[in-house]
Amino acid sequence: MERSSLISVRNADAKTGELTLLLRRWKDGDPEALEVLWPLVQTELQRVAHLHMRAERGGHTLQTTALVNEAFLRLVGQKRVRWQDRKHFLSVASAIMRRILVDHARRHLRQRRGGDAVITSLDAVEMTGAATGAESAHVLSVDRALRRLARLDGGKVKLVQLKYFAGFSLDETAEILGWSRAKVVRQWRMTKAWLQRELERN
Repeated sequence: MERSSLISVRNADAKTGELTLLLRRWKDGDPEALEVLWPLVQTELQRVAHLHMRAERGGHTLQTTALVNEAFLRLVGQKRVRWQDRKHFLSVASAIMRRILVDHARRHLRQRRGGDAVITSLDAVEMTGAATGAESAHVLSVDRALRRLARLDGGKVKLVQLKYFAGFSLDETAEILGWSRAKVVRQWRMTKAWLQRELERN
């Protein structure tokens, strides 16, 4: 490994260790830990939020910054979570963002008193907030499909949350789930096909 790459890896490991320590201090009630934690996680939360909202239109009422801020406020309220490390934190953050956007879509559809459009493109399986009734319906269609999948195989839902919504790499996803890389690739392919069929069936 080249020296520059080695330094980069060591810096990343140091940052991850610092973040883990701060998460645990925060969990233990240290108020100063939260002040130090925010600038460390802000960029990564924005990256995850961008993945959730990458199909959004420019005029959407819920912007990436607002999603990050609301998610962080909810994360602060997670008093019972025993934070393990950076990946655990981002996984929980991604799940919270998904819930925020699903709730946002439901409110939007209630206001419009409609939104029965059917979205069947798996290439757009994204938990986005909704700028239109059709987009709101898409969010809720995907959410319903994932809930059905959870009843069949919770591991596959976790895979979707990590690989797609949180943006973890194949290797990171494999590490978190305790699977081999080959299993992640195989399960990801099967899961996408299953979700595609479910969306087409709606």
